[in-house]
Amino acid sequence: MRIAVYPGSFDPVTYAHLEIAERTCRIFDRVVMAVFDQPKKNLLFSTEERLALLRASLTDLPQVEATSYTGLTVDFARSIGAIALVRGLRTVSDFEVEYNMAQLNQTLDAEIEVVVLMASRQFAHISSSAVREIAGLGRDPVEFVPPHIIPVLRQKFAQRG
Repeated sequence: MRIAVYPGSFDPVTYAHLEIAERTCRIFDRVVMAVFDQPKKNLLFSTEERLALLRASLTDLPQVEATSYTGLTVDFARSIGAIALVRGLRTVSDFEVEYNMAQLNQTLDAEIEVVVLMASRQFAHISSSAVREIAGLGRDPVEFVPPHIIPVLRQKFAQRG
């Protein structure tokens, strides 16, 4: 079985993330969307919340499962028998970051391939940070996230006051 890990913070998961996961299913037998529990980012949602939102988004993708992990991504990938890490690219600045990360990961474990998928044109402008900003300014980002995420975003920003 060919397993790929699609790691990310998924804060929250967007249609762009889900589209990359769907396309990854055409290449691999099993896809594990792995929620990194300690990204160096200002997160809106806890690891448990991000994982729950992601799992609720995957009902139409039976080849994809969601879990969380800690530590190095390549170590997690190796622990589940994955042969590849999947990353999505939206912009040139994404390329620079992902290229450096790929070089580091290949140095740490040359057996795990890095597969990069370019974002489709319809999703290239979508990011979790944009979703958070739109929601934080009082507008529902219905074009960018699955419907079940909207009320959770509203509640989260209402709590913040």
